[in-house]
Amino acid sequence: MFVTKMSLSHMNRGVCLLLGQIQRCAVATSFPGRCMTQSATQPEPCSVENESVKPTFKNRNPRSLERMALAVKDRGWKTTWPHREFYHRLIFSRSQKYVTAQVFSSSSPDPVLSCSTKEWALKRELPSTNCVAACQAVGEVLAHRCKQAGITRMVYRAIPWTYRSDAVQSFRAAMKDGGIILSEPRRKYIGF
Repeated sequence: MFVTKMSLSHMNRGVCLLLGQIQRCAVATSFPGRCMTQSATQPEPCSVENESVKPTFKNRNPRSLERMALAVKDRGWKTTWPHREFYHRLIFSRSQKYVTAQVFSSSSPDPVLSCSTKEWALKRELPSTNCVAACQAVGEVLAHRCKQAGITRMVYRAIPWTYRSDAVQSFRAAMKDGGIILSEPRRKYIGF
């Protein structure tokens, strides 16, 4: 033992560490454990557990019926304008200073999504907050937010005397280029 310590003192430190690991591995192999170089065996996954299917399924997504056009739409009165028959409605408005677009759900009076040139991030990129370019920028940003929220279809009914303006047309084009469909499917009625 003294000779081994004496010979180890003259060797490099890295070699000493390597020899120490080999000695520990030799001691560990005499026990039922495993050596550091041996890999642990992984248990086999049970195929019966992975292939089992629940007999009942409960859909917890409240918007899946909307996407299939099976959810109930509130019809409202025939004389009401704008009509109340929608899942999501887009409202676009221009004032003398700002441009605002909001998406409303049929179940809530508060907007689900909104975009305006009042927002600092949008305002600092635009030369004017109520020009045609501002309307297009609001349309692009709102389309991106709608895609992130998972809303791809909505009703948009422009006021008839403002429909042909360049600002409204650029807003509609930006929303359509962003992948938003500005109409909703008719509700499907399934008889049981």
